[in-house]
Amino acid sequence: MSFPLFVTLLVFILIFFLRMPIAFGMLASAACYLLVKGADLSLVVNQVMNTYYTNYVIIAVPLFIFTANVMNTGKITDMIFKFAGGLTGRMRGALGHVNIIASLIFSGMTGSAIADAAGLGKIEIEAMKDDGYDPEFSCAITAASATIGPIFPPSIPLVIYAMLSSTSVGALFMGGMVPAVLLSLFLMIYVAIVAKKRNYPRGEKVVWKTFLAFTVRAIPALLTPIILLVGIYTGVTTPTEAGAIAGLYAMIISIFAYRAMGFKDLMNVIRNTIKDVGATSIMIGAAAIISYIVAREQLAANIGNWILGFTANKYTFLFLVNIVILILGMFMDTSTIQLVFVPIMIPVATALGIDMVHFGLVVTFNMMVGLSTPPFGMLLFITSGISGTPLKGVMKEILWPLTVMLIVLVIITYFPEVTLFLPKATGLM
Repeated sequence: MSFPLFVTLLVFILIFFLRMPIAFGMLASAACYLLVKGADLSLVVNQVMNTYYTNYVIIAVPLFIFTANVMNTGKITDMIFKFAGGLTGRMRGALGHVNIIASLIFSGMTGSAIADAAGLGKIEIEAMKDDGYDPEFSCAITAASATIGPIFPPSIPLVIYAMLSSTSVGALFMGGMVPAVLLSLFLMIYVAIVAKKRNYPRGEKVVWKTFLAFTVRAIPALLTPIILLVGIYTGVTTPTEAGAIAGLYAMIISIFAYRAMGFKDLMNVIRNTIKDVGATSIMIGAAAIISYIVAREQLAANIGNWILGFTANKYTFLFLVNIVILILGMFMDTSTIQLVFVPIMIPVATALGIDMVHFGLVVTFNMMVGLSTPPFGMLLFITSGISGTPLKGVMKEILWPLTVMLIVLVIITYFPEVTLFLPKATGLM
């Protein structure tokens, strides 16, 4: 390891332990590298600006963030929750099933686990607690179901992965459908077992007239993912244009169909979107500089040669990648994992003949598991915070849902057709 690279890693590790924002840590360590190397600091600006100018798919990220923030205003999340409640009927543990179904529907509009947990999750947890469910269980199943968001299309992490790997966004979106539905089904089986064991209440009987009313009210919101995905898969729009249409449509139905967003609410949505986009943009820019350093030091090539010398079996490689990301996910933010570590692994995966759509979905699914993994899973902190439930209890309760997610991870890792079937069937691959 060269001395400049050693200094870079040392600064990054030090900033990580000081709990400073990771993006600033990446920028500081990159600046130290360039100073020690004697390189021109203007390289930082050039690298960042080239990343933004040459990757048009990045523009889809702020558009999906805007859509998520609009969807979290007022009646839209409430409509989705009521519609999902009508689907479960008198099942035991009905609200647990509603939690999962609503997250699957909501994920088709936002593609964000954080938006799901913070917006829809608050309604879900409060309803479950009022109905006699354990608060810890309510928080745990909400955290687990929120991970469906970035797997089912549209997905912000999959858009970023497409940028990193030059993979088709449409193929990635289509490939995420089966794993998302599979995770939903497995979580519902878990809820059914727990509900029977703990004697959780059945859902209220919903007459057809009432359910029809819920459905009619929910139709404008339910059309969001349909409009978005039809636009992408028919080739009428690019993913970026589809994101713009989804954002505009979400704003229109919020204002006119549900009357849930006034001018003040719209300003808050824009303000929150700017904050979220700012944080994401800094991370992407910082990652661009780290990528420059990785390329200059031939770090990816060296790691790739070491791995290929250790094993030439792609499934052994995927096993190692899953273990590494699971460990990193316990301590680091998913953005850091995706933007710093995943690009190093992509050339190795390509060399081993791993399909980039399959690899992207395995990695993204694994990172979502990290969002619910103690001790630093962000979704655990969000659900605990919005409900006032002790974090220790939520961490204990999440272990079984976490096991369910790991089972699905194993399935999609070692049975690639689970993720590749739909993209191939629709001619996207």
